[in-house]
Amino acid sequence: MSLSLPGRRSVLRGSLAASAALALPTALGSAPAFALSGRPRADWGVQAGDVTADSGLVWVRSDRPARMIVETSATESFRDARRWRGPLLGAGSDFTGTTRLHGLPSGEQIHYRVLLADPDDPRRTGEPVTGTFRTASTRRRQGVRFVWSGDLAGQGWGINESIGGYRIFDAMAKVDPDFFLCSGDNIYADGVISATQALPDGSLYRNVTSEAKSHVAVTLDDFRGNFRYNLLDQALRRFNAQVPNVIQWDDHEVRNNWYPGEVIGTGTPYPAGTRLDDMAVRSRQAFSEYFPTSTVSGRPDGRIYRVHHHGPLLDVFVLDMRTYRNANSPDDQTTDPQGILGAEQLAWLKRELSRSRAVWKVIAADMPLGLVVPDAVEGKANFEAVAQGDPGAPLGRELQIAELLRHIKHRRITGTVWLTADVHHTSAQHYDPSRAAFKDFAPFWEFVSGPLNAGAFPASALDGTFGPDRVFVKAPTASNVSPAEGYQFFGEVDIDGDNGELTVRLREYDGTVLFTRTLQPGRVGQ
Repeated sequence: MSLSLPGRRSVLRGSLAASAALALPTALGSAPAFALSGRPRADWGVQAGDVTADSGLVWVRSDRPARMIVETSATESFRDARRWRGPLLGAGSDFTGTTRLHGLPSGEQIHYRVLLADPDDPRRTGEPVTGTFRTASTRRRQGVRFVWSGDLAGQGWGINESIGGYRIFDAMAKVDPDFFLCSGDNIYADGVISATQALPDGSLYRNVTSEAKSHVAVTLDDFRGNFRYNLLDQALRRFNAQVPNVIQWDDHEVRNNWYPGEVIGTGTPYPAGTRLDDMAVRSRQAFSEYFPTSTVSGRPDGRIYRVHHHGPLLDVFVLDMRTYRNANSPDDQTTDPQGILGAEQLAWLKRELSRSRAVWKVIAADMPLGLVVPDAVEGKANFEAVAQGDPGAPLGRELQIAELLRHIKHRRITGTVWLTADVHHTSAQHYDPSRAAFKDFAPFWEFVSGPLNAGAFPASALDGTFGPDRVFVKAPTASNVSPAEGYQFFGEVDIDGDNGELTVRLREYDGTVLFTRTLQPGRVGQ
């Protein structure tokens, strides 16, 4: 598909761009000031998320206490608009709020606008902020297209307006996706963003800065400030107004390579004895406040893993490979019931995969399967992901993945595809038992993309346990290559409604297609 072709949302972009490209937010503190004149403002834009065939979530942030009101219509004119009374936005949620829309028509473009009303005088409303999304179709022939990536504002590379800010979001919008799957590391809470960073040619990379990004995140307000920082970018706000999100998280929402039960800190930069479980609770709260995500805001346990149903063609199984994992270690144990998913999430995934009747079952993993991701701590050869570099029989966390792959094969579950990010390069791996030490599974593909705007790194080593063959890779030879030098990636998945074929395209930051693979429906493995 050519990026120059007009998509179904092309006619919307003029008004949406004007709405989303509001004045750069200036309220960089932990909370808006109360002594403000005028009417409530929504300078941080709008977002939609977890859109289904008949529902969706809409998000906004106010600059002061306000009542959230959402209006929806089939047209940009908002003729015969339907009104939804949302929550009262206040300091308890950092002045953010989400409204659930329901009873929507399937397979239709939904135009929405958010108004913020003075809680003491409902007639006083701010300038409306508009957005749009397309509900999932219950008719297979309409097809599905989405994009995915991860890793935003990492390694000190933030919003650089001289290169277009987070310019990759404009390229993703041109693909005209039904939704965006973010595979984690939406923020780098453990990273500082300074005004400048030196580039190899002697020039400077110049960042937009904020107080929240001048130090690592520890408090709830710190984490909130990290999410607000990204919304300073106009390209991201434009994208949010056009494309709904399906969001998962990974380590940098809290701290690099964190795991439950970990205690860190020697006084700098984290206080001595910092419990990462406590920091994770604060980060999860900020995450739920700044994204319209159904299971986070709707469940008392804050569970992030869920299945996203997108019509008869697609189910997306959004995993959480962070919250329930065991400690990073040499990962060579011969029994491992907890693994990287935890027993409860694994049981849920096996059950939901077995129940799914979608043609394609995308497993959205926030970490890769066969790529070795080390976590060297004080000279110990610990590992962060599933693989540990031993190409033999499954050990450690690989035992849990082997159990899942065996289940998929024996239950003859068709159309599974794995998507991930995390490693800051793009690649395509085909896994086949004929090459593997573990044989009891059906062949499958894993596609890797990212980063969105972070340092790029060389390709990870492969672990032969599940027989991966890296068919394609693009990665720098140096470490921590800046976004100004390229090596920023996203992936596209396009499912044809007529023949059911699924095509994956790995793309660069400007939309250039690097690699394409088309998969056939109805097969256990391919």
